[in-house]
Amino acid sequence: MVQDIQPHQFQNAFQAPVPSLDDPVLAYRDGRLLLDSREGIRLPGCGAVTAEPERLQYLFSLDDQPYFLLEKEGPDPFEDFGYVDSAAYRSLTPPELRYACAVGESLHRWYGANRFCGGCGAPMGKSGRERALVCPRCGQTVYPKICPAVIVAVCDGERLLLTKYAGRTTRQYALVAGFAEIGESIEDTARREVWEEVGLHITDLRFYKSQPWVFTDTLLMGFFVRLEGSSQVHLQLEELSVGKWFRREALPTDHSGISLTGEMIETFRRGEDPFSREKI
Repeated sequence: MVQDIQPHQFQNAFQAPVPSLDDPVLAYRDGRLLLDSREGIRLPGCGAVTAEPERLQYLFSLDDQPYFLLEKEGPDPFEDFGYVDSAAYRSLTPPELRYACAVGESLHRWYGANRFCGGCGAPMGKSGRERALVCPRCGQTVYPKICPAVIVAVCDGERLLLTKYAGRTTRQYALVAGFAEIGESIEDTARREVWEEVGLHITDLRFYKSQPWVFTDTLLMGFFVRLEGSSQVHLQLEELSVGKWFRREALPTDHSGISLTGEMIETFRRGEDPFSREKI
């Protein structure tokens, strides 16, 4: 999955190092990232994009190498560096830089969306002890945006339910998915989303794995579940265009290789038993 970058170490503990000219920087313009993508991913150094070190915000480290965010619009393209969107670098290597770009993009969106306090309208300031923005007037504190959501693999013996989203250009199949609501447990989110989107009842929930899907500021939690009752699918047409049962040997292979969805589909295809895990 996208966060699997071993043996490299992603370190996101709060600190405030002084940037050097050669430290890699994530610079954005219109939501697109500045990089050299000719032979994978190469990020520019801090000295190449700004002469104002005070405009550089520390993000995280990879293998003790600090990465910074440029807190203003990125410069014009130069040399071999140009602007690309996340869809363009999701398939690029090395994996550790791909993940760095994705996490940096999430933090870039968060800093940009919280320049002013939502309570009193005052300009926000940065906390000196943690990753947070603090209002100097009313004290409101805002942390990076993380939205909990579920990925649900609905199993019926040798069959797995796959879906396609409505109104999207992607043709790939997916699993049932959705965001948690206020006051709702993540297990109830799984039950509700399956009922709302495909009209099915489920039982025997087994937690599989989580994934920080930072492309959309989401923390995904994957469940394998068993069908309970009728297998007749009733689509929520505002959300889905297709809901179809596939036998294990006939599952499509066009899913993402870096996603929790893709890994769960492959787990089912291989015949591994997710229901040997602890029941929730």
